[in-house]
Amino acid sequence: MTAEQIRALGPAFAAYLRPFEPCFVDRSTVEHLRTYCRGLLSDLPRKSVEPIALAAGTAARTLQEFLRDHVWDHRRMRDRLHGRLAQRLAELPGDDLGTVGLLDETSVVKKGTRTPGVQRQWCGAVGKQENCIVTVHLGVARGRFKALVDADLFLPQSWGDDRCRCRAAGIPDNLTYEPKWRLGLNQIYRALANGVGLDWLAFDEGYGCRPEFLAELDLLADLRWVGEVPKSFRCLTTRPKGRRPPRGWPGKRADHLGRFSPAFREQPWRAVKLARQTLGEQTWEVKAAQVYLMRRRRPTERTYWLIVARNPATGEVKYLVSNAPVDTPLERLLRVGFTRWNVEHSFRVAKEEIGFGHYEGRSHTGLMRHLTLCLVVMGFVAEQADQLRGEKSGDYPGAGMQGVEPAVRGMAGASPADLRVGTHSRSHRLSPTA
Repeated sequence: MTAEQIRALGPAFAAYLRPFEPCFVDRSTVEHLRTYCRGLLSDLPRKSVEPIALAAGTAARTLQEFLRDHVWDHRRMRDRLHGRLAQRLAELPGDDLGTVGLLDETSVVKKGTRTPGVQRQWCGAVGKQENCIVTVHLGVARGRFKALVDADLFLPQSWGDDRCRCRAAGIPDNLTYEPKWRLGLNQIYRALANGVGLDWLAFDEGYGCRPEFLAELDLLADLRWVGEVPKSFRCLTTRPKGRRPPRGWPGKRADHLGRFSPAFREQPWRAVKLARQTLGEQTWEVKAAQVYLMRRRRPTERTYWLIVARNPATGEVKYLVSNAPVDTPLERLLRVGFTRWNVEHSFRVAKEEIGFGHYEGRSHTGLMRHLTLCLVVMGFVAEQADQLRGEKSGDYPGAGMQGVEPAVRGMAGASPADLRVGTHSRSHRLSPTA
């Protein structure tokens, strides 16, 4: 980056935050917004309230009250972020996939018992049962642009049933337990209502294994989706004719159909090469057929794609389903399904560089406001990374490299140290019960 580009980032960030100022009632609270967001962009090793306040010369209690007590509307801020991203996405050139929505969850290990939503549960970040909180997110990817656009705290059943505990953490009485797939659907509805156009939706098997989730997605007639499902996912290649299936009939497992059904067995494996931005091409061998899904022990009226993909280099096998039309190229479906790595990368950037998991408090309002401000800051980082990437010449040594531009953090008053962010190569592992 040139010195002029670095100097321009400060005014650019101030201009970026200006449309969010109407979400605040008091002018002094707007100043705290700028202080907190600059702290999230800084190179502080910990982006919780106290380090940000000390670095800015502000009383820590003041920033704590900013998150917890001051009057401002973080939901309105999220909606304004959606509006800005919708405009930005519409201006970006896209490939044949367009804009892909990415639904996933992440977790943050926590100590103690008072952080809202904390309990011993499956923690994908460490791949085992751990004391943690889980948040559900919707991200977007269009070409090389990627960002997180929404966040919800998953409230476990034990919390939802204990209203005294919820009130102590500031959780409203109307906020109760909802499954993660329901939180994800609500985020999709909000994004679409706020103008964020989604051409596709991709998700992992934690959501694909829920028939009610897939059924409700079908109500969004214009949204095509490709989702990973477990090998035990139930479906069938032919629908019984003339009579209903036996009561309680579960259908066939996806892995059994892939191995034994004539619809799969009689077709050869097709090699599909998937381009990656920082590594060489990855080759997967695939087979696909139209199948009926099982819902409430009954086959669906229409057919869906079932894709079996195996990596000959590692032996890994994935199963994906899609509601795309029958004439959709198989390569495109596979590319959509594998676009989900973008949300893993976004989680890594948010956690390691923006302090997404650094909130230290016992207030639900404070936690949700922290998450929302992280989304806002990440939107700025995504915009600047995309703009600066476009300005680089092909012989620039960092051109085409995945990650946040090094000086984006430096504009907040910190040294522009290189970021260590690359592709999030390890996906969040699922609970054995999923």
